[in-house]
Amino acid sequence: MGFEPTSQPLGSPPREPPRAVSRRALLSLDFAAAGEGADYWIRVHRRAMACRFEVTLSGEDARHVPAARDVLDEIDRIESALTVFRETSDLVQLNKAAGHAPVAVDDALFGLLRLCRELHARTGGAFDVTTTPLSRCWGFLRREGRLPSAEEIAAARALVGMDGVELDEAGRTVRFRRPGMELNLGSIGKGYALGQVAARLRQRGVRHALLSAGGSSVLALGGHGAGWVVDLRSRQVSRDRLARVRLRDAALATSGAGEQFVEVGGTRYGHVLDPRTGSPAAGVLSASVIAAGAAVADALSTAFLVGGIELARRYCADHPGTLALVTPDDGSERPRVFGHCPGATLEGA
Repeated sequence: MGFEPTSQPLGSPPREPPRAVSRRALLSLDFAAAGEGADYWIRVHRRAMACRFEVTLSGEDARHVPAARDVLDEIDRIESALTVFRETSDLVQLNKAAGHAPVAVDDALFGLLRLCRELHARTGGAFDVTTTPLSRCWGFLRREGRLPSAEEIAAARALVGMDGVELDEAGRTVRFRRPGMELNLGSIGKGYALGQVAARLRQRGVRHALLSAGGSSVLALGGHGAGWVVDLRSRQVSRDRLARVRLRDAALATSGAGEQFVEVGGTRYGHVLDPRTGSPAAGVLSASVIAAGAAVADALSTAFLVGGIELARRYCADHPGTLALVTPDDGSERPRVFGHCPGATLEGA
């Protein structure tokens, strides 16, 4: 962990080395803190979940640096519980046992899985945390993409779907109705972690901070003046900036078509898979969502990348407080905008 005072407005987050597997590595969020009343900015950061988590404070809030350092310890606890890359994590233990018998989990994990189930239903299955069998089928778990047969895809799809995850509210237990199912919370985990950090900052009396996870998820806590400024960019689109957003007590997450793919017969199959069909998602370059909660924004950015413009349009109409920017893969290089979020002012889209 470290912290960096700077006399310059907060610019682009540090560039991570390119990773072929990241669905988010093609996008960047450029942060510019609102300029009213602050001479410098302080960034407190640490690495976790394969990215850089950061808390940005204005100079006038420098007294909150110790609180920012303390609450970032929460990220380590969350990662140790939710990662699929540590055999000792709660999620790995759940995946091993829940296909055979109900597994008791703590309130935090149970609540997160309940939210995943709700978002799965609201998005018609476009958001799904049970897709690991499909990723394995396509060879993307080991970065060895391959074109599976129709039979292999069908067998993997049989193990996918939140309808196969039984949540017992009374006993706080989880059971898989189909042995071989697996949960992976990568599409919601960073947003969830930002929400937990924000809650602890509020408890410590922090009223204004910009929280970020890599170049894909941000959460604005308060916001001096007109709010925190976030420039939304896509490396796949030639325009310098897709949009500028001013955030106050709102979260923004973005997902984009990734670099990992398999090419067969001149056709490229990307690694972002549609859980409803078992095949790679297509038709959208990037999807960004602004909502009150970071976990919801994170999950919906993935869902709209998969479900496309019509899902984003329908969801935002049915769920006030959600703002979506979806860039179709049609050569227009301009995002389509749907909905409204009270904590966001959109410029330039």
